[in-house]
Amino acid sequence: MNIYTRNGDRGTTDLIRTKNVSKSDDRIQLVGTIDELTSHLGLVKTMLKDQEAIRTLEKIQGTLITVMAGVADPYNRDYKINDDKTEILEEEIDRMEKLFDRPKKFILPGACRLSAEIDVARTVARRAERALALVSVKFGADTGTKKFMNRLADYLYVLARYVDAKEAGKLHPQASETERVTSMGENQNGTASEAVIQEVLKRMGIQGRITLASAKKLIEKIEEEANRRGKKAVIAICGPDGNPIAVHVMDGAFLVSFDVALKKAYTSVAVKMTTMELSKLAQPGGTFYGVDKMDGGKIVIFGGGVPIKVGDTIIGGLGVSGGTGEEDHSLAEYGLSVLNEVL
Repeated sequence: MNIYTRNGDRGTTDLIRTKNVSKSDDRIQLVGTIDELTSHLGLVKTMLKDQEAIRTLEKIQGTLITVMAGVADPYNRDYKINDDKTEILEEEIDRMEKLFDRPKKFILPGACRLSAEIDVARTVARRAERALALVSVKFGADTGTKKFMNRLADYLYVLARYVDAKEAGKLHPQASETERVTSMGENQNGTASEAVIQEVLKRMGIQGRITLASAKKLIEKIEEEANRRGKKAVIAICGPDGNPIAVHVMDGAFLVSFDVALKKAYTSVAVKMTTMELSKLAQPGGTFYGVDKMDGGKIVIFGGGVPIKVGDTIIGGLGVSGGTGEEDHSLAEYGLSVLNEVL
């Protein structure tokens, strides 16, 4: 199927609950601006070497995806933004401001390429915030989302000033140890080595990626529950990089379920959400309509795939295939409910 559908050739599109919405509609403008913002943040990520900042930006991008979903489907409570998302930004702002003396005067952007790119992202974030305010007046908007968007621009401003201070060698002396540890954890390409990441996560009490032993235990638990429900399924588990770790085929499972289970597990880590959530956003006119045609057909949009998380850290993906999307999703959710028993 071609990526183009011709459905919007007349200048209209669909939201989840509203059809034939003009592309000039304030809600569509808001979604487009947030999409533009996530792209700018993606560019910033490619230029950063600070692993903490990269992880924060990835969390922000994930939250922005939820914000877009909330614009498309404002009555779905799953797309409301909790205050903890804003609190994470505030914690990061406080952390960075302890590392340098933030200028208390107007800043002319452009001290270095990276901070300039961050400032561009900041101004797009402010534009998105203004667009959200307009949508709020006309259609209503989630209070948590408005808080998050307001704080996001503040975070990007401080991040840009932190980058400027680091580039100019003006970080506080106590920040040097943090910088040293960060550089020790980077390989020649400027990315943290797997060994260092694992050691840091281990000391924090977090497993960086699900192990084969844990994957086997989780599969065993899900198989027991599937048998109890009278279901025959294929259960696949991948790492946070999307590569398979373990696949189990129950007796009587469909042959096609093998490939589908793997794709569900991959999709859950690729988009950082369940495939059930993604399916709602990938309907015609939805925010992610056509996503299943990307990435060489590895993305699927029916239930049964869930990211495996410890806290906010994705350590793998789980895919279950054998029944309806709802049945597979329910089994995958069961797997998450017994996760602490197997880790």
